[in-house]
Amino acid sequence: MKKIVAIILLSTAALSVWAQRETRVDGVAAIVGKNIVKYSDIERSYAQMRMRVGVENSFANRCAILENMILNQLLVHKGEVDSIEVSDDEVDQYVQMYLQNDMRQYGTKQALQEATGFNYEELKEQYQRMIRNYMLSSRAQQKITEEVKITPAEVTQFFNSLDADSLPTIPERYEFSEIVLQPEISEAERERVRAELAELRERVLKGEKFSMLATLYSQDPESAKKGGELGFFTRGEMVSEFESAAFALKPGEVSPIIETKFGFHIIQLIERRGNTINARHILISPKVSSEDLLQARMKLDSVATEIRAGHISFIEAAQRYSTAANAKQGGTAVNPADGSTRFDKAAVDQRYYTVGIPGMDEGQVSNATQMKTEDNKDAYRIVMLNKKHPSHKANLTDDYDAIYNAALNNAQQNKLRQWAKKQASITYIHICDEYKDCIFENLQIKQ
Repeated sequence: MKKIVAIILLSTAALSVWAQRETRVDGVAAIVGKNIVKYSDIERSYAQMRMRVGVENSFANRCAILENMILNQLLVHKGEVDSIEVSDDEVDQYVQMYLQNDMRQYGTKQALQEATGFNYEELKEQYQRMIRNYMLSSRAQQKITEEVKITPAEVTQFFNSLDADSLPTIPERYEFSEIVLQPEISEAERERVRAELAELRERVLKGEKFSMLATLYSQDPESAKKGGELGFFTRGEMVSEFESAAFALKPGEVSPIIETKFGFHIIQLIERRGNTINARHILISPKVSSEDLLQARMKLDSVATEIRAGHISFIEAAQRYSTAANAKQGGTAVNPADGSTRFDKAAVDQRYYTVGIPGMDEGQVSNATQMKTEDNKDAYRIVMLNKKHPSHKANLTDDYDAIYNAALNNAQQNKLRQWAKKQASITYIHICDEYKDCIFENLQIKQ
């Protein structure tokens, strides 16, 4: 049975498809209470699905989209009736993020309008409507399903109800621990960077273009290509030190040198628009000396030798030597995608490609390999493979957490389906002639 889901936010990658000029010729596909679903709503959602998962161009698929949109409007209505709060600041934060990505893609407002058929303000209004409705429907859906609980017996019952042939194959996965050693940056290097930025700041104050110097000297590659320009952002999007300095500036003003976890910056405010600003910056990151990096590698290779010889456990070594946040947990690596300690090969290749974990044996400790930390600092690490889980058909013993989540989601969907059927029976819903022959899977609508 198909899932009932609230309409998802459109990705910026889909904008050039859904916001083309032809969607301006529009009409009402359905009325749900006091709200409407437009033909263009269906078409842009279809375009997004086609880009993401490659759906067939069919009447049935458009009917499925319309059914989800009717549900979305029922949820929006519940959110309004229940006075679920969606603040202007929350909406504006996402609106600015999408508009900022648009401007990065198209460069100018004129180019954006030519590509989408909407001017900047019209596009902003579109985003505001969609995002506010999405937040309302999402929070209403959460309120409907938040009390749904399942027992271990129900998890087992759910698993046993699945067709054995349809059970997914779980790919080979790995559990491992790491010891990271990030050398300290010397004060001499920090002073060198400060002096370099002070000279650049002085050149700006004497009349040179900030944008030109950012292009030439900034070590933030993405913004440097645009003269250091970051695009519009609101509070909460940047690290606190950067944000505080940027929001304190007047248009054209240049900040003093500030330090963040990424390095040292100078900032110039370009424009202030309500509670958002556009700024440019020059970033220079102090570097660890090659000698210090060599010392870190040699130290970790020595630690690895001690672990292999049994003179110290990996857990003890991690707690004693690692500079990573997981040191107190003995260096256990946690998969950021799901919070578990298991990684499939794709995740390992993406984050630990220099180590060669898939080719290691359980209990094996790697040599020191160079890495970049999350804030782009140079470091070294060693890794021990704790457990290799072979590829297998999903089962309750090895995959209980995943099956529990699937069973809980199924129970929540059933709850939402029951609610939707009831609401559809007591809410005025009119479907236009073009879609009156739709067969909906989860909603029974009397015309």
